[in-house]
Amino acid sequence: MIEPLAALSGGIAGAIAGSFLATLILRWPQGRGVMRGRSACDGCGRTLGAGDLVPLLSAMVHWGKCRTCGARIDPLHGRVEAGCAMIGALAVGFAPDVAGVGWALLGWILLTLAVLDWRHFWLPDALTLPLAFLGFTLGLWVTDAALTDRAIGAAVGYLALLAVSQGYRLARGREGLGLGDAKLLGALGAWFGWQALPFILLLAAGMGLLTVAGSMVLGKMVERTTQVPLGTFLAVAAVPGWWLSALLLG
Repeated sequence: MIEPLAALSGGIAGAIAGSFLATLILRWPQGRGVMRGRSACDGCGRTLGAGDLVPLLSAMVHWGKCRTCGARIDPLHGRVEAGCAMIGALAVGFAPDVAGVGWALLGWILLTLAVLDWRHFWLPDALTLPLAFLGFTLGLWVTDAALTDRAIGAAVGYLALLAVSQGYRLARGREGLGLGDAKLLGALGAWFGWQALPFILLLAAGMGLLTVAGSMVLGKMVERTTQVPLGTFLAVAAVPGWWLSALLLG
């Protein structure tokens, strides 16, 4: 059963985390500092006050626009805030303890990585490496995978996609798979153990194929060099893949 007060707390924490993460997603790829200076409107440059920075509510009150110049606020802010709020509410609501905090952090980081890879084909080390570290530490309260299985999962996950990446480079003479994907799969191995990796990869590959097929159905040009954000699909498939492995392997 979900604990209402814990879920509310997790949702509020998630909305606050989402506000920061949305800003990070928008600024980081542009080389803009996230921690430097106060938040300002991208349209008129007005420094935003406390009333402009309430997650979800501020944008709703002002209809998604700056109240000074009327410039449109990127809807990514609201979407990431809402997504993180849902993750926090479910994680802490169902597990109002250290495990809930672990699930929430895992979900928030995976959401951020999924969006970054979808938009920019970029999985920064500054997120994937801490995610792996958390898998070996906080992850011990989240899943019951043995430490040995986590170590094997981290190594196998990374080395498997590293081998694919290097093999493709040797065969085709160009990069076909980024090392960020390998590091992300290794991090997921640290959270869930090696047993979950085949299921995560299978689901991620399936989503990738469906995305390409959907693009073709919609008439979009798909070429042999078309990029597919594997990291996005790995992030989305992580928890369902782990759940399937636990269900089928016991």
